[in-house]
Amino acid sequence: MKWETLLSGLLIGVASANDYGTFQEPANNARLKFRYWLPDASVDIATVQRDIKAAGALGAGAVEFVPLYNYGASLAAPPKGADWATYGFGTPAFNKVFKASLQACKEAGMRMDFALGPSAAQGVPSEATDAGLHWDLTYFNISLPSNGSYTGRIPGWGSGELVALVSARSTSSSTVTNPASSLFSTPANKATRLIIDSDSLIDHTDKVKLDGTVSLSLTNGSSHGSHHLFAYYQYQDLVKNLDIETNTTGTIFDNGSYTVDHFSPRGAETVKNFWETHILNDTEIISLLNDVGTYGWEDSLEIKSNISWSPSIPERFEKMNGYGLRKYLPLLQYGNNNPGVQPSYPGKLKCVANDDHRGEGFVNDFRATLAAGYGEYLDTLTSWLQGLGLGYSAQVSYNLPMDMQTNIDRVDAPECESLAFNDNIDGYRQFSGSANVAQKPVISNEMGADLQKALALPLSEILGQINIAFAGGVNQIVLHGQTFTGDYFETTWPGYLSFFLLFSESYMDKQPAWELGMPDMINYVNRNQFVLHTGQPRTDVAFFNKVSYTDPQLNSLYKEDDLIDNGFTYTYLNPANLNLSQAYVSDGILAPEAPAYQALVVTAQENVTLEAVSKIQNFANSGLPVILSAGLPGYYPTGNASDKDAVAAALRNLRNSENVHTASRGKLASKLKALGIRPRVEVSTSSNATWYPVLRTEDSTDYVFVFSKGSAGQGHLTVNSTKTPYALNSWTGERIALLNYQVHDGYTSIPVTLAQNQTIAFAFSDDWEAEVPTPASHAVHVSPEVVGYNFTTQKELVVHVATGAGHANQSLKLSSGKTHAIPANREVSSFNLQDWTLVAEHWEAPQNMSDATVIADKRNTTHHLTSLESWPDIPGLRNASGVGYYFTSLSWPPTSANTTKSVNGAYLSFPQISHGLKLFVNGQAIHALDFAHPMVDIGPFLHNGSNQITAVVPTLMWNYIRSIYDELEISGSKPLLTALPGNVDTGLIGNVKVVPYTSHRISV
Repeated sequence: MKWETLLSGLLIGVASANDYGTFQEPANNARLKFRYWLPDASVDIATVQRDIKAAGALGAGAVEFVPLYNYGASLAAPPKGADWATYGFGTPAFNKVFKASLQACKEAGMRMDFALGPSAAQGVPSEATDAGLHWDLTYFNISLPSNGSYTGRIPGWGSGELVALVSARSTSSSTVTNPASSLFSTPANKATRLIIDSDSLIDHTDKVKLDGTVSLSLTNGSSHGSHHLFAYYQYQDLVKNLDIETNTTGTIFDNGSYTVDHFSPRGAETVKNFWETHILNDTEIISLLNDVGTYGWEDSLEIKSNISWSPSIPERFEKMNGYGLRKYLPLLQYGNNNPGVQPSYPGKLKCVANDDHRGEGFVNDFRATLAAGYGEYLDTLTSWLQGLGLGYSAQVSYNLPMDMQTNIDRVDAPECESLAFNDNIDGYRQFSGSANVAQKPVISNEMGADLQKALALPLSEILGQINIAFAGGVNQIVLHGQTFTGDYFETTWPGYLSFFLLFSESYMDKQPAWELGMPDMINYVNRNQFVLHTGQPRTDVAFFNKVSYTDPQLNSLYKEDDLIDNGFTYTYLNPANLNLSQAYVSDGILAPEAPAYQALVVTAQENVTLEAVSKIQNFANSGLPVILSAGLPGYYPTGNASDKDAVAAALRNLRNSENVHTASRGKLASKLKALGIRPRVEVSTSSNATWYPVLRTEDSTDYVFVFSKGSAGQGHLTVNSTKTPYALNSWTGERIALLNYQVHDGYTSIPVTLAQNQTIAFAFSDDWEAEVPTPASHAVHVSPEVVGYNFTTQKELVVHVATGAGHANQSLKLSSGKTHAIPANREVSSFNLQDWTLVAEHWEAPQNMSDATVIADKRNTTHHLTSLESWPDIPGLRNASGVGYYFTSLSWPPTSANTTKSVNGAYLSFPQISHGLKLFVNGQAIHALDFAHPMVDIGPFLHNGSNQITAVVPTLMWNYIRSIYDELEISGSKPLLTALPGNVDTGLIGNVKVVPYTSHRISV
């Protein structure tokens, strides 16, 4: 069966990329992107171009072009036939594919982002002697005799360039356990913890002779504790972001791709020089980049080391902090490699000072130095790409031991990732606040890399993750990811599955939802991204936040519910953000251009420096309300913590200052309201639902996006606007004047009902009357039985009132003072559709499993259903995947022995949509349905007698793939799932309800 014959003209074309377009037709700059996985440059170019254009046909505005080269990572060996030296990143073969991909975007009216290197883009092919490649700092240590003397060659001599030789006396030792990591499948391991007398740290580097020998005699060696000697060496470890070895060394393309130094501009220069020498030497590529290029891009920082390092660090450290680094290196050698990728291996020896702050001040200064060097790396790439008329996007600081917020402003499109942010709105707010103050128009998100969910991730689940990101401040989704659909070395059907099925997703035409569910989902995302790009963000409260390094898993910082329950929006700012030029106070508002915070909160769990307290004091003196929550904050040490007393005194002075207030734990919302500060979008709900509003404003129109997390619920939104409100349907593009609201005291109050995981969007404008029928009056009270409405003109309203037993006569009261009576029809109740016939179109592997170009071999089976169950529960469909064609009939009008009044139409109410649904009534296509609340008016399509209802439902691919799992081969390797997930529920599940209604025309 061909479902395409039922669907014609439903896909929305790709809009112009000149601006954000319109809500109905967002432009490319506001549309979802696919991350496109290129296996390598040996693949069929025409297929790559078709893949890219297919993404545009679904509604995507761009692809993020990523040469993945799975075989060069740690997951698997190269397949037979793969040849990095010929098809690697930056080779003539690669440039040909790159150029063709840009051309495909141009022909499709799309944009293109591109990785700056292969795989995660942490480096490029290079000569091994390039000084811009990655550096490491390794150390060796020995225990000295009890008399503290040592003569001989220092430990580890020859391991690299000597950076420091340091002695220290330990007073005690113990064993600590480094926790296991389930994500990286690394076991727990042990480390030694030494308590070091901080006064005993001595730098002996200048005493080391040219042959590596030294003669030392340390005092008090036999009294308390034991002496240790530490030697530190810097070297280029030649670590690769693609670890490929060949037997030839003719060119830089023979041995993979080297990771570059990320803590100095020198690493960025290596990337820049490679591109200019090997890719941008083609004028056609430059021209195409000017036409369709948007961002050069770098992924999460997956760089392993002993200690994060660059040769520039010692000089940079002393310049920043006013003292030398070398003698404090023992305090820095643990936990300063890659806490995101190496959580179980922070080091084997942890040295902790015996002073009040345990040496943390030196660690903090070291990490700040790393961040400064990394900032220059980002600045260099940003300036270079901007000089090409492009921008730079990066997952800033992600995984490395730095405060993430410090450098978010350094790139054009800072990017976060749903994997590490764990669908945590508070985590996203820790990212978006810094970008908002820096007025970055794009906050990107790598969306949907879910562990062990490949081919089993329902679109409804990915939508839930997207809605969470939107609520946290993200406005650009990059879907992870679209894959190459053609044949590849040692790869069976269904083709090149990225990451060997460890992570979702490999979106492609072999997934039944590719042209069924995804266009609706993508257009929904696009329209919400239009809303979230327009104007400037408005956020109620800023939290001060300073950490030595950002936890890669981004747990919640503010754990109380009082702000969320009242609709107060908030994000986080660190001291570097407060020093941005945009972070000034005007009329009691911080960063008035965006996001216009009404107050700054400092909680007792935070730690502050003297500089930070001074900055906050200046804000308070300028009229900004500052709230100290649950007590005074702690001390953030730097160096030897000599200013601790000064910080304490400054905090006491701050607490007693004008515009500075205190609040107990969990009482911030109460304190804000007592100060006369209201949420710009106030929420109140009558159930366990939690609503998250996002407000954007521009000169003429304000936009509100609201996400409902938790259970379904009813409540009110009270918005700080008196402009005319309009409801925006992100699924259909429809805009309609709002029926029911009240205006008082400069605010508009709107009754709202939201299902679990549902979103709603509103626009407030006085300039839309010419585009959208807008009545002179509106309702201030509407009965709950009103299930739909439409303003046919500026003077006429049509309301749909549900019928059924128990319904009473209703009324509708207008803002003009008129009240309209609505008689009830109690005699025709809602009912479920019964007796479904399911024609299951099975999508299966072709007989020739080596042919990955085949979408699927398809066959049909027919099933008569008394209830709508999951495919695994239907005989014959347990291991099936494909498309379900669900048929039933509806007799209209409904008959009843007591029926005396007519009905005018009906709504169909479906269970929440899991993976897509296309509805047809008597062969006519109905517009896209809200996945979270799929209820639609089918009245205009009904006729007297029997009406055919058809629901076309794509299923998840996993149930079938699971049944042939042992036959799969991906790039010469078997899939790498350690435990095979079970079957997943899929198909149309639950009851489909018919809700009859009567129509009433009302003059307004």
